[in-house]
Amino acid sequence: MYSHPASSVSQRGSARPMLQAASRDEIATFQLNRLRNGLGRVLPGNAFYQRRLGDRANQPLADLADFTSLPFMNKADLVRDQSEFPPYGSNLSFPLRDYVRLHQTSGTTGRPLKILDTTESWDWWADCWTVILHAAGVTSDDIVYLAFSFGPFIGFWSAYEGAKRVGALVIPGGGQTSVQRLRSIMETQATVLICTPTYALHLAEVGRAEGIDTATSNIRVTVHAGEPGASIPNTRRRIEELWGARAYDHIGMTEMGAYGFTCINQDAVHVNEEEFIAEILDPVTNEPVVEGERGELVLTNLGRWGCPAIRYRTGDLVQRGTTQCPCGRTYLTLPGGVLGRVDDMLIVRGVNIYPSSIEDVLRGFPEIEEYRITRLKAGAMDEIELEVECPETTVSAVEAALRQALSLRVPVRAVAAGTLPRYELKARRIVLAE
Repeated sequence: MYSHPASSVSQRGSARPMLQAASRDEIATFQLNRLRNGLGRVLPGNAFYQRRLGDRANQPLADLADFTSLPFMNKADLVRDQSEFPPYGSNLSFPLRDYVRLHQTSGTTGRPLKILDTTESWDWWADCWTVILHAAGVTSDDIVYLAFSFGPFIGFWSAYEGAKRVGALVIPGGGQTSVQRLRSIMETQATVLICTPTYALHLAEVGRAEGIDTATSNIRVTVHAGEPGASIPNTRRRIEELWGARAYDHIGMTEMGAYGFTCINQDAVHVNEEEFIAEILDPVTNEPVVEGERGELVLTNLGRWGCPAIRYRTGDLVQRGTTQCPCGRTYLTLPGGVLGRVDDMLIVRGVNIYPSSIEDVLRGFPEIEEYRITRLKAGAMDEIELEVECPETTVSAVEAALRQALSLRVPVRAVAAGTLPRYELKARRIVLAE
């Protein structure tokens, strides 16, 4: 299988075709060739995939339909592999001396994973981020402010590399308080803000307390990652009002790459199909869903061959959208971005609810600063109640809006402003009752 010489692997560069407006057949052919060549290069040295594929390692990959017969993998597989082969696991295609960067997952859904990148893979990360930034209209004339701490989480390190490649002036905001970051944004006249959607809202909240009106800053574009808020209409609208800017979503995973972005139309997230193969499958039957249906996103990256991820079950629930967009791109779209985790769905009195639906309702109330969902078990079913930072007089309107949107009564309790936690990276707004 995949017995192509290393020299045949497509190299990145200006000579490579851009597939943004290609036909579906052209995209499929390009993906298949890239997958064949990449696997032919890395399989001989990758013990993890040698074990997983077994005899399939010596069988030719005929087409993308044949590709879908390869086994799935998930985060638990990688965690187990790193436990058995510490500290980095066996999903390494090259000798350790070839790797130049180590990052790890945020740990919000379990034990953090350590992920290594070669120079080539890190350049690929930067290229993926340039696609995200170009789609948001970021250019070399911009001043990009990165409002996050430079820890082991990969997301904004790769954003930094992408912004450099675009040619923008990049300002890292690590090691600063929220007030210091706001002052830096104002003083440097930054035009682009990159952070989680939750933190963009928090910075604006801090600004009000400090007498800094974020809507009067020079920020014209905000790009968000780490959580799905920027694809939730009322959350995006709130960010745009508070910053006087256009807000764009980006989706990525430490173990996968930066695979999704919104374009100028902001209608849906595009999958960067030049760098990723995307499948959307029914999580029970594993059959592909049709346009308009929801399923689990399964991804394969096509350029991170130092630590590949083939048919990776992301655990993210998405909706299959169209492959035509007014922006001219023919990439697969995901309306609403990541709708939630497949295992995050709450079944409350027989009604299926995802946290993003609750957030969309709450962000429609400008007086709400923060919220938290408490999950309670009532037999085999879930019950939920909300704590919301808002005036007591707002509670009845919030409950009515939730009932209208969810066809369900959800108890809401008003709490004082500043009571609930604030987050710089991924917000953790669902807690289990003690």
